[in-house]
Amino acid sequence: MKYLKKILRFAVPYKKFAWLNIISNVFYALFGTLAFVSLMPMLKVLFDNSEKITQEPQWEGVFKIGDYFEKFMNFYINQKIDNIGEMNTLLIMISVVISTFLLKNFFGYLAMYFITFLRNGVLKDLRNEVYEKTIDLPVSFYSEKRKGDTMARISSDVLEIQNSFLSVLELIVREPLTILFTIITMFIISVKLTIFVFIFIPVSGLIISRIGKTLKKHSDKVQREQGFFLSIVDETLGGLKIIKGFNAEKIFSSKFKESTQRYFKYSNTLLNRQNLASPLSEFLGIVVISILLLYGGSMVLVEKTLAPEFFIAYMGLAYNILTPAKAISKASYGVKKGNAAAERVLEILETESAIKDAPDAIVKEGFTTGVDIENISFKYEDEWVLQDFTLKVPKGHTVALVGQSGSGKSTIANLVTRFYDVNKGDIKIDGVSVKGMTQQSLRGLLGLVTQDSILFNDTVKGNLKVAKENATDEEIIDALKIANAWEFVKDLPNGIDTNIGDSGGKLSGGQKQRLSIARAVLKNPPIMILDEATSALDTESERLVQDALEKMMKNRTSIVIAHRLSTIQNADTIVVLSKGKIVEQGKHHELLSNKGVYYSLVEMQSLA
Repeated sequence: MKYLKKILRFAVPYKKFAWLNIISNVFYALFGTLAFVSLMPMLKVLFDNSEKITQEPQWEGVFKIGDYFEKFMNFYINQKIDNIGEMNTLLIMISVVISTFLLKNFFGYLAMYFITFLRNGVLKDLRNEVYEKTIDLPVSFYSEKRKGDTMARISSDVLEIQNSFLSVLELIVREPLTILFTIITMFIISVKLTIFVFIFIPVSGLIISRIGKTLKKHSDKVQREQGFFLSIVDETLGGLKIIKGFNAEKIFSSKFKESTQRYFKYSNTLLNRQNLASPLSEFLGIVVISILLLYGGSMVLVEKTLAPEFFIAYMGLAYNILTPAKAISKASYGVKKGNAAAERVLEILETESAIKDAPDAIVKEGFTTGVDIENISFKYEDEWVLQDFTLKVPKGHTVALVGQSGSGKSTIANLVTRFYDVNKGDIKIDGVSVKGMTQQSLRGLLGLVTQDSILFNDTVKGNLKVAKENATDEEIIDALKIANAWEFVKDLPNGIDTNIGDSGGKLSGGQKQRLSIARAVLKNPPIMILDEATSALDTESERLVQDALEKMMKNRTSIVIAHRLSTIQNADTIVVLSKGKIVEQGKHHELLSNKGVYYSLVEMQSLA
């Protein structure tokens, strides 16, 4: 139940609906009990079994409430029969029965009506918070987690919380009150018979609770396996060309089938245990009812201590306990199942982000002097990717980082943007540590074009507006022109309003990259980070984009991570990295004349 308490904080904004639900449930439980009580006068008229009482009975205290109720009923029925006749009295009694059942169901509907707003509201807010937390957590968090597992938590796990935990809110008032009102009425009718009934209820409750103990463990397995096969689906769709190109369909199909087989096995175990709750509780209830029939029947037929109509109504009341008892039993299974889902959702919500704004973080709005990378060291896991790395990038300068794969070039981009934090040293902008400013203001100063063209299933306009939400169509078209993307965008069916498909799948690699560059151009930031921005372009596109980039980077501070060395020959400074350290630094012609590592890299590319 500890997880239920944490989830219930999401219900606070909807407490109005909770109170309306509680009030409706109080009346539902009350009229649900009165519906069976109202049968007794009707049965008395039918059986002509009412004692002839001509004077209204006197109240003799709460302990004789049963006798008082019976005498008052006999008095009222006799009065009515004398005044309007037996058939008319019977019609009144039947009307009372219909009215109580109508009111019971009316308030039952109202209760469900109000709880719907609460349940769906909590579902909405919980999903929103999980999504916001998903965005807030650092990039490093998802390098260790499967995307499919996160998707499962935000979809099926949150839905499971609604179906299990929040369904308990419907039962938390209605069913206990129904049982309470029913039991009070049963005591009024016969204390002796009610005590006899309650000898057997704890026994059946103990049997049912034993079955539910293993549900959380099995539910956790089901949800984890669902996250696993969703990850396989995500990887399959993302790498479909590779899978088909290498004829690897059988490998991935086999992995998926193994996962769904495990899901099949875990789900069967879980559902079979869960499905046992209802029939078992009903069977145990019928056993109690049968014993009640035997004992109560002897009170009616042998001892003559209970009137037949009272016993029939009492049996209806006893059966009236079964439905809420079954619902509570089923809900207890749901809570155990929901516990596992809540645990997985709360794991994300309660994960502390490794990269957080400092309490005194400033909002950095302008850029005046430059970027200083001061003696930084960084490792993703055990091995150092960068060691004692120092670099100054003055304002208005273009600094290019080159080197072989694994030399730490892209890591520097990740650290400047603060996707990761350095282990040692510091990165400063205008003398202010990136840890001393808000992440939002830091990234507001930066424009980013990555090696992989990250586009969304949206229109051209929608993809560019990620950089500037209030951009006009004219600004978007200007940015496309600078990136040499307008030449193909204008020929699309709907121009900038054309949907480009999932991850820009309707475009070529070069077209996707030019859109990514146009997005950075539209933002117009003072510092531009280009992580192998031209690597996906053909020779013609590269020339066009390189020309556009050079215009854009003029008088702008740029950190360019380059694979194709021909694209960075005009950089103010070229930094050559090897195994996380600077091995050479200078201008293009200076490094060539040194005939060192840079010269070797240029030679290799020219031969290629």
